[in-house]
Amino acid sequence: MGLLDRGIQIKTPEQIGLMRRAGLLVGETLELLRSSVRAGMTTGELDAIAEDNIRSAGGVPSFKGYHGFTGTICSSVNDEVVHGMPGSRVLADGDVVSIDCGAIVDGWHGDAAITVALGEVHGDVRHLMTVTEEAMWRGIAAARLGGRVTDISFAVEQHVRSRGSFGILEDYTGHGIGTEMHQPPNVPNYGRAGRGPKLVEGLALAVEPMITLGSKETVVLEDDWTVVTEDGSWAAHFEHTFTLTPQGAWVLTALDGGEAALRELGVPYGGR
Repeated sequence: MGLLDRGIQIKTPEQIGLMRRAGLLVGETLELLRSSVRAGMTTGELDAIAEDNIRSAGGVPSFKGYHGFTGTICSSVNDEVVHGMPGSRVLADGDVVSIDCGAIVDGWHGDAAITVALGEVHGDVRHLMTVTEEAMWRGIAAARLGGRVTDISFAVEQHVRSRGSFGILEDYTGHGIGTEMHQPPNVPNYGRAGRGPKLVEGLALAVEPMITLGSKETVVLEDDWTVVTEDGSWAAHFEHTFTLTPQGAWVLTALDGGEAALRELGVPYGGR
């Protein structure tokens, strides 16, 4: 394992393989939560399902105890963008909930997020969810060996701007990931292409657009964790951890490695 300038961690192929194990556990947990979440349950009950699944598979929740965070997942509802603390909140029909999940397997992290609608939601919220998820995939698809981190940022922003008037959070970004959940470099969701660290084999990044129906401005609630939109507009959040191989992108937290989505975008799949 080598370290580049600015503390960027470069993994061997074997270490990336270990990250794939962590990523699969995260992906499997999120699919379990997607099928389990329903109106009438609390975010704490959803959290317990996630913790049990991760620990039963031999993993450790990345988030629990992280700087005092008490949950296995972040559960952010409606105008809560990210870092929502699971607890006694009862989910209702018409809510949207961002579920962010991380797991450690043999010292290596995986990190991903989905946004799920409960029952019927407004069409503009559905559109927001679609645009946010599409932007994440377009960011990953823009990554090439020899390119730069902000190639991802530019692709995310361009897609969001082309699909309507949305707020793109600037104070919260994607990130490097490996033996720690958050590592350099930051991966913004906006900006000019061709800037930042070079994309090289062995670098793993978490790409996570956080998009709102209104302003990009946010505030943090009194729990010192939950990030909400300043104007009360609803938000969506999607995330995947990926790496680049000589063959193309490999999405470590997607159950199929990202193959279907990448091929649909005409991008080579680099998984193994």
